Amino acid sequence: MSNYHIKHLEEYYQVYRKSVREPENFWGEVAEEHFLWRKKWDKVLSWNFKTPEIKWFEGAQLNITENCIDRHLLNRGDKTAILFEPNNPDEEAEHITYKQLHSRVCKMANVLKDQGIKKGDRVCIYLPMIPELSIALLACARIGAIHSVVFAGFSATALSSRINDSDCKLVITSDGSYRGTKSIDLKGIVDEGLKDCPGVKSVLLVKRTHAEINFHEGRDQWLQPLMDKADSNCAPEIMDAEDPLFILYTSGSTGNPKGMVHTTGGYMVYTAYTFKNVFQYTENDVFWCTADIGWITGHSYIVYGPLANGATSLMFEGVPNYPDYSRFWQIVEKHKVNQFYTAPTAIRALAKQNISFTEKHDLTSLKVLGSVGEPINEEAWHWYNDVIGKKKSPIVDTWWQTETGGIMITPIPFVTPTKPTFATLPFIGIQPAIMDANGQEVTGNQVDGRLCIKFPWPGMARTIWRNHQRYKETYFSTYPEYYFTGDGAFRDEVGYYRITGRVDDVIIVSGHNLGTAPIEDSINEHPAVSESAVVGVPHDIKGSALYGFVTLKETGESRIHDNLRKEINQMITEHIGPIAKLDKIQFTNGLPKTRSGKIMRRILRKIACRDMENLGDTSTLLNPEVVDDIKKNVL
Repeated sequence: MSNYHIKHLEEYYQVYRKSVREPENFWGEVAEEHFLWRKKWDKVLSWNFKTPEIKWFEGAQLNITENCIDRHLLNRGDKTAILFEPNNPDEEAEHITYKQLHSRVCKMANVLKDQGIKKGDRVCIYLPMIPELSIALLACARIGAIHSVVFAGFSATALSSRINDSDCKLVITSDGSYRGTKSIDLKGIVDEGLKDCPGVKSVLLVKRTHAEINFHEGRDQWLQPLMDKADSNCAPEIMDAEDPLFILYTSGSTGNPKGMVHTTGGYMVYTAYTFKNVFQYTENDVFWCTADIGWITGHSYIVYGPLANGATSLMFEGVPNYPDYSRFWQIVEKHKVNQFYTAPTAIRALAKQNISFTEKHDLTSLKVLGSVGEPINEEAWHWYNDVIGKKKSPIVDTWWQTETGGIMITPIPFVTPTKPTFATLPFIGIQPAIMDANGQEVTGNQVDGRLCIKFPWPGMARTIWRNHQRYKETYFSTYPEYYFTGDGAFRDEVGYYRITGRVDDVIIVSGHNLGTAPIEDSINEHPAVSESAVVGVPHDIKGSALYGFVTLKETGESRIHDNLRKEINQMITEHIGPIAKLDKIQFTNGLPKTRSGKIMRRILRKIACRDMENLGDTSTLLNPEVVDDIKKNVL
């Protein structure tokens, strides 16, 4: 009997040992006892990290929506599946039961079929955090279409590149979205993006803001009238365990975003199993993950993980500071939230506010607090623990990635003793390794290096969409036969892990992974710019902020520089989205380079952080004189 719900530390070690010694038996038992399969697998796992090729539950057949919806109808049909809390607190919250979710997902699935969407087709979803977003994901999965959700804060350019990369036939969007006091013209962004997307034949529109829009006859259709006519029953498409479920793009350290492909069976088992244990979910709990479904956190811990466990998952449209900074706590009190999962950026922003914002709300329903997106700093950890959890609700500081599908290193609440800034122990089945500068695994404790994983787990991405070579080069070539995470880590004297940050050219800003290459490409398109380099600097709220060093083709007067800064940030917003704007832009006469022409970002990072004493030997640079100039003018 596999332990689906771990209750104490001794049990964790016992289950962990089994999961590592007998991974096939362990995951086979979890999968067989807790999920609905139309056909059992021929083999639990076959893998090879050289090629790389990973297959879980090979030969099994299932539909993930049967596991997330249908099987709950008998005993949980009237239970709230999705609890929608709108941006405006005066608008009523919506409780969508499992029965209602089933009906709405089937209707949308039938609408998609009527639009000619079939198994294997890609559908792009560009929606705000409204129920239709969850329903659209599940409707795609119902009929075997592959969903590609694009965060509705990305620009038209970023949207079109993702649509084209995955050859989406159809886009689901809305007339607009609400974000605090602002409303955003999503339809206008989609129209702009689709100018370069010849493959998109139709656009389904959700009415949310009732804004004026440009309606393209023959392409655009309002969704609701189609839903009203659609049948509320749709037989689930039977999928192989290794059939793709979705593509989700993540920033690459070089140029184009990477379309990570997650498959059906392993992803379902892993997200459900991690959700149950990491949040110690019990039957009548209300779980709230504040992420956007545009990111992997929302896919795994708003939609698939909670629903596979028959949970109530809260979905929030708004922002933490509207109408004021008590909004999160007002929602916790209103809906008696039991598990609360958010990002360090939000925690730091909320910790800076007057204590009255938290004190006026009853937070006693909270049992577990979670943190995700980047390592949480000690000050924020203590505030979260003391002020929000009242030292009674353990904090799960979770480390994982878009590529991993689910949580990888984390405390289990009421099981693992927590330690500020440490993600603590590997989750069940996860085998981490720390590698030294020579590419060798370092054993023992009190060591640091680069974090790798040496054995497959069911939730891992199988490839990059139509670019398996890039998948191999990015994750499996730095340390052959290991999955390389791109993160540094420290393992302490008891074997707890602390994530020390990215070791590649990806910067985590407010929990979002931003590759520096696409940002620099955007800057370099400005006609006045010769070249640029972007580095991350510490930031009180965001964790890291972006600092740009920009060399102009001609050095103009400084009064023009302020306009140029605005124009550069505008270009970044157009190419990527406002999340990638630079906090500081320093104009330089040149950038420090090696003799082979490589920009020395390490030196620039230290200057931007005002760490002038540790620049190392700059005499071997091609142009050492620019370093003094950059130091003198640092912002």
